[in-house]
Amino acid sequence: MKVAVAGCCHGALDKMYETLELLQRRHNVRPDLLLCCGDFQAVRNEADLRCMAVPAKYRHMQTFYRYYSGEKKAPVLTVFIGGNHEASNHLQELPYGGWVAPNIYYLGYAGVVRFRGVRIGGISGIFKSHDYRKGHFECPPYNQQTIRSAYHVRNIEVFKLKQLKRPIDIFMSHDWPRSIYHYGNKKQLLKMKSFFRQEVESNTLGSPAASELLQHLKPTYWFSAHLHVKFAAFMQHEANSKDELPKATKFLALDKCLPHRDFLQIIDVEHDPNAGDSLEYDAEWIAILKATNSLVNVTQSSWNMPENNGLHAKWDYSVTEEAMKEVLEELNHDLKIPCNFTLTAACYDPSKPQKNMEPIHTINPQTTEFCAQFGLTDINDRIQQAKEESSGRGECEEEEEEEMDSTGSAEEPSEYNTDNSGLSSFNPDEIMLDEEGGDEDLSTCSVDPSPDHPPEFSTSFSDIRVMPDSMAVSSDDAMDSNNEELEKSGGSRQGEEKSSTERSLKRIGGDENGNSGVKKIKRRNQAIYAAEDEDK
Repeated sequence: MKVAVAGCCHGALDKMYETLELLQRRHNVRPDLLLCCGDFQAVRNEADLRCMAVPAKYRHMQTFYRYYSGEKKAPVLTVFIGGNHEASNHLQELPYGGWVAPNIYYLGYAGVVRFRGVRIGGISGIFKSHDYRKGHFECPPYNQQTIRSAYHVRNIEVFKLKQLKRPIDIFMSHDWPRSIYHYGNKKQLLKMKSFFRQEVESNTLGSPAASELLQHLKPTYWFSAHLHVKFAAFMQHEANSKDELPKATKFLALDKCLPHRDFLQIIDVEHDPNAGDSLEYDAEWIAILKATNSLVNVTQSSWNMPENNGLHAKWDYSVTEEAMKEVLEELNHDLKIPCNFTLTAACYDPSKPQKNMEPIHTINPQTTEFCAQFGLTDINDRIQQAKEESSGRGECEEEEEEEMDSTGSAEEPSEYNTDNSGLSSFNPDEIMLDEEGGDEDLSTCSVDPSPDHPPEFSTSFSDIRVMPDSMAVSSDDAMDSNNEELEKSGGSRQGEEKSSTERSLKRIGGDENGNSGVKKIKRRNQAIYAAEDEDK
């Protein structure tokens, strides 16, 4: 079957699906499945915008809300993972995965599903060492710390995935596995992104947790995004035993969803021709969730996963064939994921903007049903209980907790020596923020440009390059494919130019003594949200 893989979507669903439709018209190729490697931005309303970790001036509604409301429906089954620019409050409703809109499925913090016999896994978020060993404690309304930590990968998700024994066909992560750049055209990568050199040469670029999973799972394909550059690699794995057949992983990082970018790739994947067209649960993964349920942690306390070090009575949580059979029996041998999407928040109405809408902590019926069916802990329900217990404490304890929150996450010892999931060196694609400024006021959000008044970069993408084994899509001939709606797009450039100027001043500004005005580099990618493509 044909699988389309996209990089950072950034809420531009209309553009992504229009590209697929163009692909079909020009080349008679219709993908059976679309995978998106994070920064999907399932933003339903203004409250969701306030839960997205980007400066306020980059919070735009984009087009997901149209699919959430039912005004539009995804033309192809879409499966995605979370990145580091998401409506975290929305995705948090579905820690074990679920439908964010009809035909659009989120894999959860970590997950494995099946489609036409193809086994697809993924892990959401990016790696950050000081949050890695904590539980999923965050919930809206977020503060300046938790709005970031909410999308940081946790060790429990990696631990669950490492219990998998059966082969994985496709795996997705938002940030790259560390060291993967040594298995591709590193020279070309550094030519395109010279500011990667320091991290590449010191082998600190990317996620060590993802690298650990790559070594363990050895999937046929691994797809990532995050760094906004297209890069391919081929990794030959060592066999664990003489009886094991050699395995190799084809790695592909996708570019961001902007004009003049190869942000989409089509691959042919072997599948089961007798399998149905429905998205299905994976029996081994469900059994692992059941086996590891006792390890669920919703506190800020750092802790290590069980390991064979003499300190734990049990450290192997992989599951038996019998456990998987029990899952099948619970489901009456019907693994089809129910189409039980439910609206859990008001949908954005362009005619009635609500800029002061407050985010709330919501327990999604999909998660409630899933947990009840398999006997799992509803993480959000547990968080809610913890909040209620905390609210019953004395004022002194509350003040102490608030003080702890204001200081942010303390640096904890980590099994990894660095946490450069993004970049620590100067990156012209990133936003520079003052130490005292941080991200802009979380109470501010913008709904313009809306899909009804899109920015200029929302012209369609069209140039489709057919390759021997796959098909890539970019946008070099965008004018050929504009439909009537898109021809109306393209607003004023004045705001864009002003924003670009402000960014330049922040990068090159210094004080009267010649010191750099840049105090801190935050891992926030500016080119994602700019209306123009700044890369040369």
